Amino acid sequence: MSISPQEWQQEQNRVNNVVSEVQKKMDSMQKHLTSIKTDIVEIRKSFWEDVRVNVDEPHELIETFTTIKQQAEFLSERERSHGHGYGQITKLERLRQSPYFGRIDVKFEEEEETNTIYLGIASFLDEDDSFLIYDWRAPISSLYYDSLPGDVDFQAPSGTVSGSMALKRQFIIKDSEIKGMFDTGLAIGDELLQEVLGKHSDVHMKTIVATIQKEQNNIIRNDESDLLVVQGAAGSGKTSAALQRVAYLLYRYRETIQAEHILLFSPNTLFNHYVSSVLPELGEKNMQQTTYQDFIHNKLSDDVEIESPFTLMEYTLNAQNHIDYKDRMKGIDYKSSPAFIRVLNRYLEWLQRDGLVFKDIVLGDKVLISSSYIKELFYKFDMSISIPNKIQLVKEHLSNRLKKIAKKEIHSKWVEDEIQYLDKEDYLKAYQKLQRKNKKHYTNQSFNDMDSEQQVLSKMVVREHFRPIQQQIKDSNFIDFISIYEGMYMSGELPLPDIPEEWEDICALTMSELEKNRLYYEDAAPYLYLKEQIQGTQKNTSVRHIFIDEAQDYSVVQLATLFMLFPNSRFTLLGDFNQAIFPQSLDGTIFQDDHIDKKKSKQVITLTKSYRSTKQIVEFTKMLLKESNHIEPFNREGKLPIVTSGNSEQDLIVLAVNQIHNQLRNGTANIALICKTAAESQDVYEKIKDMVEIKLIKGESSTFEEGVVVVPAYLAKGIEFDTVILYNASEYKRETERKLFYTACTRAMHELLINELGKQNPFLQDVDHSLYARETFK
Repeated sequence: MSISPQEWQQEQNRVNNVVSEVQKKMDSMQKHLTSIKTDIVEIRKSFWEDVRVNVDEPHELIETFTTIKQQAEFLSERERSHGHGYGQITKLERLRQSPYFGRIDVKFEEEEETNTIYLGIASFLDEDDSFLIYDWRAPISSLYYDSLPGDVDFQAPSGTVSGSMALKRQFIIKDSEIKGMFDTGLAIGDELLQEVLGKHSDVHMKTIVATIQKEQNNIIRNDESDLLVVQGAAGSGKTSAALQRVAYLLYRYRETIQAEHILLFSPNTLFNHYVSSVLPELGEKNMQQTTYQDFIHNKLSDDVEIESPFTLMEYTLNAQNHIDYKDRMKGIDYKSSPAFIRVLNRYLEWLQRDGLVFKDIVLGDKVLISSSYIKELFYKFDMSISIPNKIQLVKEHLSNRLKKIAKKEIHSKWVEDEIQYLDKEDYLKAYQKLQRKNKKHYTNQSFNDMDSEQQVLSKMVVREHFRPIQQQIKDSNFIDFISIYEGMYMSGELPLPDIPEEWEDICALTMSELEKNRLYYEDAAPYLYLKEQIQGTQKNTSVRHIFIDEAQDYSVVQLATLFMLFPNSRFTLLGDFNQAIFPQSLDGTIFQDDHIDKKKSKQVITLTKSYRSTKQIVEFTKMLLKESNHIEPFNREGKLPIVTSGNSEQDLIVLAVNQIHNQLRNGTANIALICKTAAESQDVYEKIKDMVEIKLIKGESSTFEEGVVVVPAYLAKGIEFDTVILYNASEYKRETERKLFYTACTRAMHELLINELGKQNPFLQDVDHSLYARETFK
């Protein structure tokens, strides 16, 4: 339905009025902030002037401490107020630029008047506390995303509210001016989506609150599921919806959930940077972010060196260079499976009876408590006591035994020798201790009791040497976890279930790494699982919600470990099985199977429509998959993908440089030259860096800027670019690389250019020739 000029002007007048109110609020807030800033400066200047420092007597010391504490608390309160006010100013500035994006006219049952509700990124009230803008996360706002004009209802805190919607209107407002306005009977009209999706990509992910689709809204507002599984096609908006879900949780449960209570597992640190602006744009603080690699490293780095997932990926992509490739792949497949969880649990049962390995507790070269003594002690406890509880009993016994040993060591010769090397500060500490014991007998000049002096200094020396040993006991460092994990692969007598035929070869390969104090990446999660089950799970109970992006690249064992370590958390798993490029990746059946966690209530939501790429790119990329009928392209027209063949490596270099220059001349903002491996990326970068301004993305890269990048395909996951150039599609040859090739192609928003060297990419052979254009480089 067309909107008349008069109605357009009425809407613009309302925008002007709201912007004027927002500006008034900003001016008022600015004055308030200036006042607070003045307070902060004055407090800092006069802090010590207002504090009378006196430590001569205990009551004066307490008074001094109280005064300092009060001043510090007042300063802290002023600084918090300033920070909060600054955040409010930032939010108001966004509202001033674009106050809202939607309007619904709703008449509720038992009400005579129609409610006109405008939706924006935050609520805004006028001086009479009437809503000029409703926050997009408010319960009533769900009508905008979920309902068509007609009879409607939504879940309010008080229960279900019903009524009828007469109008749904969508706005594009920039710099306080309406640029577009549409009335629609759809959840979100195609006009608005076309406008948003047709823009250039950015180095940061954009917020999608103005274009949230009904199925995405179901993800965002899901309050019931302990385990929410989102399977979405490439470009279906699953990650965007997840980030809006974080913002919704922070709004809906703002009394009990803060940003630090939410943790996002990202595929890599580059992705962390890419999504870092979404929540701040919505006026919220960023949640905690990590990668599984960093998480496992923090847990195990003191024990052992761990292979990175990118090193593993490079290994699999260079299969022809490794004679042990088949055994390694079989081991990865097995160690990532539900069967291996059963093996780990069976091994733990066996460790109750035998097999735990301990380390000697030593002081220098002297064994204080032998490993055999600790093992005998452990297995003396009743079998009905769990391993972690027995370990705790062992710790208590060892700690007490160590204290007794320490008392005896006070008179050892090494202690006397150590005393000779103490500095003046140590002697002063000993003197002060003796002085406190007997003020009458000691002066400021010297010790009067040499025996007492020697005793105090001896205790000091012993205490300093035994303190780290006590800490080692507390930290379970007397347990030889590496040897225990080795034990699972060394003995052919263990009653382990579901052992594959290649088990001996898998064991030999695993042992070769363990002997170097290294773990393959696929061994890290099983190792952590065993360690936590032995020493007692170090559970994190403060994290309330965990989001795992690219969850299809996690193994069952990795997920089981996370469920174990975060028992009070709700999980949102986001994945696409068509992009399962890592060898330990889950398959679709496993991802949705009950054995992930039977205790958790679960819901699976599938997103089938792809919004990122043009219709032509989606129709092309879906044909690269064996099963792709479920992927639906959004109706945004663009150019056909272009496949170009060259005859030499030099052709590929010249072709890529020419394509980059053409794109830059056409105003393309972000271009990705995607290579198969890190080595190929490095090589191409070195060859073209003097011909075009380009940046190299590596596994350790944490940011990227607007422009041209060369990047391995597996690091481009989750990120989008205006144009993607596949450097050499002929390198993707094996069936195991089909999904990697698909993933690389689906990074393109507007144009996809695929270059080949001589031989055609095998995955293109089944693609209808009408879905792409073929050229020959000359």
